[in-house]
Amino acid sequence: METYNERAIKIIDEVNKVVIGKRDIISKVLTAILAKGHILLEDNPGVGKTTLALAFSKAMALKHNRLQFTPDVLPTDVVGFHMLSKDGESYRYKPGAIMCNLFLADEINRTSSKTQSALLEVMEEGKVTVDSVTRDVPKPFVVIATQNPIGSVGTQMLPESQMDRFMVRLSMGYPDMESEIDILKQRQNSNPLENVVQVVDRDEILHMQSLVENVYIHDSIYEYITQLVQQTRTNPLIELGVSPRGSLALMNMVKATAFLNERDYVLPSDVSSIFKDVATHRIILKPKARVNNITVDNLLDDILRTVKAPRILA
Repeated sequence: METYNERAIKIIDEVNKVVIGKRDIISKVLTAILAKGHILLEDNPGVGKTTLALAFSKAMALKHNRLQFTPDVLPTDVVGFHMLSKDGESYRYKPGAIMCNLFLADEINRTSSKTQSALLEVMEEGKVTVDSVTRDVPKPFVVIATQNPIGSVGTQMLPESQMDRFMVRLSMGYPDMESEIDILKQRQNSNPLENVVQVVDRDEILHMQSLVENVYIHDSIYEYITQLVQQTRTNPLIELGVSPRGSLALMNMVKATAFLNERDYVLPSDVSSIFKDVATHRIILKPKARVNNITVDNLLDDILRTVKAPRILA
């Protein structure tokens, strides 16, 4: 009988049909979904960020909505509003785009800070509040937001305090030559999204998320996670380190990583493999580091080398 771990791998296989040559990124996106987190894809336009999200929604049979975050998008477009009924005696709730299982926030950095805040509040609370009436969003619920680089015209980058709401920040990058040739051949006569088949349903995703929650973490792994995080806060070149919210995100991500590796316990390698994806967007460097061309990536590599990983016997 097929296990849930094997079903999860099949999701990756289906998405990989469309997003060619990016299996590692696909795996990390699924890891964040199983960890009940949200994903920020920061990259150049046209590399497949939107296609990635749509392929996941199809493979997991999730109700999905997509909203292009242009400057004229209002908070009510995201969370909804109350509309006066035809008889003029009552108000009816008109759901916003956020009321779905998988919400694709396209180019989140092109909209106003007020609209960004409305989205990020729902991401944090898992609830929509309109005119003092609170409603739960459907479960499972995940936001995949895309963001163009800071050099793009008309962008308004998310503040660091709001970037913390995303469990991971990922960058797909351009495909290699072989993968790009495959993409060109694949799209001659049809849209490859049509070939993605459903692997699981919403109830099965919820069950996988509960299995991830029950993955065992040894005390030494908790200490390893905490030591890594503490290093980001005490490093003399870092102005702002990883927050406690970031620690929780790292813990949940390593449990989901173990699950995808068909284990019900966490190994130190699970932590080191995902640490940078969880931590990078939560760190602000001091001017001294920027002047000396020291990057966040460099510092996190140093921290991983400095903090000794515990020895765990399977």
